[in-house]
Amino acid sequence: MKQAVIFDLGNTLVSYFTRSEWPGILAQAIEEVSTYLRSQGLFRVDPAELTDRVEAERPEPVDHRVKPLVGRLARIFGLSEPELGNGVAEQLCRHFMKPAFAVACRYDDTLPTLKAIRERGLRTGILSNTPWGSPPDLWREEVDRHGLTDAVDTVLFCCDVGYRKPARQPFESIMQQLGVSADGCLFVGDDPRWDIVGPRGVGMEAILIDRTGSEQDADENTVRSLTELLDRL
Repeated sequence: MKQAVIFDLGNTLVSYFTRSEWPGILAQAIEEVSTYLRSQGLFRVDPAELTDRVEAERPEPVDHRVKPLVGRLARIFGLSEPELGNGVAEQLCRHFMKPAFAVACRYDDTLPTLKAIRERGLRTGILSNTPWGSPPDLWREEVDRHGLTDAVDTVLFCCDVGYRKPARQPFESIMQQLGVSADGCLFVGDDPRWDIVGPRGVGMEAILIDRTGSEQDADENTVRSLTELLDRL
């Protein structure tokens, strides 16, 4: 019997951007950071080199360790550690995330579903990767902005653990926080690479949410909405 339901955040509870839209979001994010650095007199990169520097930071480690956003931006823009002080590091991250946060929209079925699950006596949590290792504090603000903080029992991001889904560590950490075992959990997410492979790797049941019906890796454990999920519990 399930004791907890754990959700991914992006495109599961809140709409952000699709995989195909990410390059455009990333380009906007880099431009936001560039504009901020120019305002601070810290933009020194040859614009002709910027694309190659961004491309060099795209790959994620094969062991799923988190590459923190601050470090990525420091390498792209050639910033020294002292230059990241006095709030600059935080502002870099905030400007980087502006384009993604600007397109966010909470799904209509999110809060009613979370409430219904709690009413059934199950615990709830959010476990999510963050784009380019962006800081968990910014994402906790984002969770709060969408009214989700009080709607779940715990919120955990990859940067809190140091590893990205589908690594075991994030799943083991949130299970510990919720006080449940893998066979007592159900994980719900939109990306098979992280939200199906990861939880199943630790013995957790997983359901794919495919709101658009476009996921080629969909199987019988797929729902089109969170409302449909309630019939699976």
